Amino acid sequence: MEMRKIFHPLTEIPKRQASPPVATVNPQKDEGSFGERKTVSKQSQAANKAWGGVFEEAADPRMEKFSESISFDRRLYRQDIRGSQAHAKMLAKVGVLTADEAKAICDGLDGILADIEAGNFEYSIKLEDIHMHVEKELINRIGDTGRKLHTGRSRNDQVSTDFRLWVRDAIDKMDSLLKNLQKAFIGRCDEDFDCILPGFTHTQRAQPVLAPHYWLCYVEKFARDRERLADCRKRTNTLSLGAAALAGTSIPIDRFETARLLEFERVAANSLDVSSDRDFALEFTFCLAVIAEHLSTWAEEWILWSTCEFNFIKLPQKFCTGSSIMPQKVNPDLLELIRGKTARVIGDLQTLMVLVKGLLLAYNRDLQEDKTPVFDAFDTVSASLDLAADMVRDAKLNREAINERLEKGYLDATTFMEFLIKRGIPQRTAHGMVGRLVRSAMNRGIPLAELPLQEFQAEDPSIDDSVYEILGVRKAIDAFQSYGSTAANQVRYQIDTWKKNIEF
Repeated sequence: MEMRKIFHPLTEIPKRQASPPVATVNPQKDEGSFGERKTVSKQSQAANKAWGGVFEEAADPRMEKFSESISFDRRLYRQDIRGSQAHAKMLAKVGVLTADEAKAICDGLDGILADIEAGNFEYSIKLEDIHMHVEKELINRIGDTGRKLHTGRSRNDQVSTDFRLWVRDAIDKMDSLLKNLQKAFIGRCDEDFDCILPGFTHTQRAQPVLAPHYWLCYVEKFARDRERLADCRKRTNTLSLGAAALAGTSIPIDRFETARLLEFERVAANSLDVSSDRDFALEFTFCLAVIAEHLSTWAEEWILWSTCEFNFIKLPQKFCTGSSIMPQKVNPDLLELIRGKTARVIGDLQTLMVLVKGLLLAYNRDLQEDKTPVFDAFDTVSASLDLAADMVRDAKLNREAINERLEKGYLDATTFMEFLIKRGIPQRTAHGMVGRLVRSAMNRGIPLAELPLQEFQAEDPSIDDSVYEILGVRKAIDAFQSYGSTAANQVRYQIDTWKKNIEF
């Protein structure tokens, strides 16, 4: 039998709307019965659960409170409804539902979606999760036809599908935010093109770089983040629905049709695997943690640059705060919080890694705890990226302060060494010669360009006046040639390339 494959090549990742806030849980209202609203006796409460047919004893209220997930998984309402509508349409196509039944289900779900988004939907911990809330409300609205919706599926494959749909949407939103931040950095490049900054290694001045070379460094980092997310999206975009509890179903469903309706690229081939799989959640959160790390590096750098000691950059005050006791303070609180929240995102990743360690196949209730760390990491990184873009656009380089100390630190020493290498002097020999000349200049408190020619010739008689053509920070910049370097023509090429690639 020929395998059917569903594949939609990834092109430009589309933008999707973020989920609006939803109503709060109302634990006071008795919503325990899985059907029409009615008062039930204590003895029959267990049977009124969706899973309660075999139970004779009602759930302990503490257990209900401890095990509920509606307080956080209601965030999946849009994905849950979309998945249920696709499932109903598929069931109609294979003849399990009639066309009228499928339409009644889809119309009923549309009404529920509208009520949730309008804030006119009540929640109860007695119904456990978003799946039971939606299904129960559907039954209340359309009667027994609503009871047919769960045919051929389990909450195990349902929640996996919902979560994959949510992560897929979240990846698209994250990609849009990253692209916006890249544009903010690219947007600075032309106005800052003539500004030279000291580049650092070991937090010590090392070599000069053009300011846009710095900005494009972050553009590159966020490009890799987008690539990782796009790759993660491919593995996330696999249909779980139809795996049922763990072994599949005897109902003649068409999983490839469901995948087509939900725009999944492929259908999971092993029901056991997909029932227990949360790789996509771990991978997504790992991607978020790396983004947070990149943001933290940028934040740390600009925190340092904004100090009186550096005075490289002036931060927009709308993203700073003052001190309750020191009137003069303008503190870089946004940057500090972005740096601090990185620890939180890393903690979310660690939570997921520990959560899935050692779980036996297939589904375990432990997996209910997979959503809160993913949601938290996404919310944290999303807010950080959104604010970072405006911070980047509005900050100003303190050019006068930068230029005042630009010749400090002998940023042209490496260029001078390479000047000697190109004249035939071995690298190690040239390194020693320049080191001695730098020491001489340091002892006098002058730059290399102010050393007399005789001193250069004392190291090598072949050195002539041409040495002064490469000494000094600006001349050192002009000497760079390699692809990807801070040479002006290379930086200009990279700016133009990014503007074209990112549809600036």
